[in-house]
Amino acid sequence: MSFAVAAEAYDRFMGRYSTPLAPRFLDFAKVGSGPVLDVGCGPGALTSVLVERFGADGVAAADPSEPFVAAARERHPGVRVELAPAEAMPFEDGQFAASLAQLVVHFMSDPVAGIREMTRVTREGGVVAACVWDLAGGRAPLGPFWKAARQLDPDVDDESRLAGAREGHLAELFDAAGVREIADGAISVSIEHATFDEWWEPYTLGVGPAGTHVAHLDEQQRAALRDRCRDLLPDAPFTIEARAWAARGVV
Repeated sequence: MSFAVAAEAYDRFMGRYSTPLAPRFLDFAKVGSGPVLDVGCGPGALTSVLVERFGADGVAAADPSEPFVAAARERHPGVRVELAPAEAMPFEDGQFAASLAQLVVHFMSDPVAGIREMTRVTREGGVVAACVWDLAGGRAPLGPFWKAARQLDPDVDDESRLAGAREGHLAELFDAAGVREIADGAISVSIEHATFDEWWEPYTLGVGPAGTHVAHLDEQQRAALRDRCRDLLPDAPFTIEARAWAARGVV
C-alpha cells in the first residue's frame, strides 16, 4: 500500500504510536553495531532512534512514499534515504550489519520477497528484524477504531488478515524467506490521549486503510462511526495499551 499523504499527517495518525515503539523494537532486535538499514522508514520514527545510537553515517533508509522520503531526508541530515519498496532496494549485497522493518511487513506487496531482500543487503551473521501491530488480536492502537467499524459493517476490511498481524506469523514469514535462528515475541507501548477529539481527528486525514475507510464514508456514516468509537473508549483522558508482534533472526 502506498502512503501518498503528507508526513505531518502520518505523524499525527501513527507517529504518536510508532515513536515510542521504535526504541523498544530496536532493543528487541539486539543490534550491536552499524551500519543499519531502516526498511519502509516512513517519515523516520525508527530512523531517529538509529541515528541516536549509531550516528547518521551508520544509518540508511528506504521507503516507497515520496513525501515520506523527503521528510526523512530533511529530518535526518547525513542519512542516505532512498525512494524504493522493500522488495527492490538499491543497496549492495551484505552492505548492512542489520536490516529492520518497523510496521512495514503487513504493507509489503510480497512480504516474503521483502524479507528476503532484507537478508540480501545484510551481511552473513547480521540481524534481520520486523514488527507489526497485533491487528488480528485487537491490541493494535487502531483496535477500538476497527471494532467500531466492524459493529457498523461486519464486512469491513479491518487489516486483521494482513501479513504478520497475528501471533507467530512473522516468524513463519522469516522462515519462508530463509532467515535463521528466528525468535519472536511481543512489544507493548502505552499512549495517553487527553481528549476523544485528539484521538479521533487523525483518522480523518486519509492515512492508511483506516483513513481511507473514513474518507469513503458519507457524513452520516462518519458521524455514526465517530459516535460508536466514543462509546467504546473510556472517558478522557484515557490510555491506549498497544501490542506489536515482533521477530528477529540471523542471515
